[in-house]
Amino acid sequence: MNEKSAALCFLVIAATALAAGQSPVEMRYPVRDVGVDTLAARKQAQLEAAKQLEAFHAFQFSDRVVESGITFIYHAVDDAVAHYKMSHYDHGTGLAVADVDGDGRSDILFVNQVGGNQLWKSTGSGTFTNITVNAGVALADRISVGAAFGDIDNDGDQDLFVTTVRGGNALFENDGHGRFKDITAQAGVGLVAHSSGAVFVDYDGDGLLDLLVCNVGRYTANGRGPNGQFVGLSDAFQGHLHRDRYEQPTLYRNTGHNTFTDVTAQTGIKPVGWAGEATFTDLNGDGRPDLLVMNMAGAQHYYENVDGKTFVDKSAERFPKTPFGAMGVKFFDFDNDGRMDLFITDMHSDMVQEVDPPLEKAKAPRHLPDAQLLAPASQFVFGNAFLRNTGAGAFEEISDRVGAENYWPWGPSTGDVNADGWDDIFIASGMGFPFRYGINSMLLNDRGRRFADAEFVLGIEPRRDGRTYTRWFDVNCPDGAGIGPLPPVRELCRGATGTITVMGTLSSRSAAIFDLDDDGDLDIVTNDFHARPQVLISDLAQKQKVNWIKVALTGTRSNRNGLGATVRVRAGDRILMKYQDGKSGYLSQSVLPLYFGLGQATINRVEVDWPSGKKQVVTRNLRVNGTLQVTEER
Repeated sequence: MNEKSAALCFLVIAATALAAGQSPVEMRYPVRDVGVDTLAARKQAQLEAAKQLEAFHAFQFSDRVVESGITFIYHAVDDAVAHYKMSHYDHGTGLAVADVDGDGRSDILFVNQVGGNQLWKSTGSGTFTNITVNAGVALADRISVGAAFGDIDNDGDQDLFVTTVRGGNALFENDGHGRFKDITAQAGVGLVAHSSGAVFVDYDGDGLLDLLVCNVGRYTANGRGPNGQFVGLSDAFQGHLHRDRYEQPTLYRNTGHNTFTDVTAQTGIKPVGWAGEATFTDLNGDGRPDLLVMNMAGAQHYYENVDGKTFVDKSAERFPKTPFGAMGVKFFDFDNDGRMDLFITDMHSDMVQEVDPPLEKAKAPRHLPDAQLLAPASQFVFGNAFLRNTGAGAFEEISDRVGAENYWPWGPSTGDVNADGWDDIFIASGMGFPFRYGINSMLLNDRGRRFADAEFVLGIEPRRDGRTYTRWFDVNCPDGAGIGPLPPVRELCRGATGTITVMGTLSSRSAAIFDLDDDGDLDIVTNDFHARPQVLISDLAQKQKVNWIKVALTGTRSNRNGLGATVRVRAGDRILMKYQDGKSGYLSQSVLPLYFGLGQATINRVEVDWPSGKKQVVTRNLRVNGTLQVTEER
């Protein structure tokens, strides 16, 4: 039975049930879902392939969202649900993690489109309580998008910046006890735009965190919808063809006393395109953070920092070929060679043509015409890119060779989930209504040689209780007022009365990897589109003895969070390196200690290269399975 026949068959059944007074009736869309139908076979195939996997994988994640006490549910604007429209509202929102009240436990901010953001305080052992009202960070009257925690005033607590869609971005100062004061007006960062990802970074090395804000471009009109949101343009996804709709990223310099100055123009930041995300690292080793600004419809932009004063665009020199439809980004050292590699996810290329599961690991089968690309197709990768740092400023694109491709990806989050000393990747993925079900991807690092698909092996897929759908919207028959544009949905009310609940597929947008329950292994929290989150708890520490160390940085001459620091842990004959950038998934920046899995090794020394230029070596109190607090020497 094809899709059209299946839909018509369902319409007959639904109409009959409604006429008989049965209510409500649920309609799953799509009616026939190859993504769901193949889950069992894909799981079996992955379990079989895992028999050849050297990386330890005899442990499981389980979704404990109910047990955690977290009741947050993401609510999307009507433009993305009942009035389904192809606009950037369907890109979703982020989540950010930090210890907001100084009790030593990691708290979670879930960013929401409708109904306000929610801040959940950890009460220990994997449980949480909602402190949003007392914290004062809901922004319930705005459509929020991204969030970043960072200590802007170096007073030892984590402040918060939130981006919105034309509601004005917001900066909150933390009082140290998890209560926040809105200081946006004083700080001068209340930009009104189609803002997206935001990143705290000390670009000038003065010890104060500056702020880079990404702005997508104008994808809404001035009319308002029922949720108060600005209505999406009918041709929103053609926006990159209209230069008059571009909105440039904004770089704010922290001038002290909780005030910021827009220095975008004078520093030379002027990328062309729709900037949804950004990150930073120090590629040339001069101690200054360089910027990479994502473009979701075109070439990516890499800016090299010059003495903390200006930036020079060296995109063509460093990254001449990057994904066309970039979403998420992460710099990390995947093969432990001491160089930062780069992973970029590409969701928009997967939107050109839907493919069946056997083709999900391949690049996009076709791409847009050059006129839509605004450049020759040869300049782009149509799918994820894994750019291995080969040294001397050169990168090699090896995504297919190492197995880093997946389907409908949003943001990557990295962490050593099996504590073997090699960083793995979780990719929040899927599109939701009206598309078929797409799995979240876990790429297990097989000793720096390749990534092995492990979402079924580790219990991430299928989801808890086999859930693949969530309630999307209701259709009230016989009028069907306010329903979406898809023909099977419009036709659903013919000859029927009553309510039909349309169910769309589950999908994730952002995720953070951290030790949520403080048992020594890494867990995963997602922010799922128009649904409840997942709280994926690992049982690794219960399955085998693991060695690890967490390194928590406190800057003195450098910024308090140590953003921009490089940490090396010498464990046995290996050197494990991490760069403190706070990047933890799409549209998000968190404040977390750096987690190093050690395998069976012990620790010889820990080295920290601080943003101030100070190089510090720690050889005492190197306790395995604990947190090492490193305060910058003056």
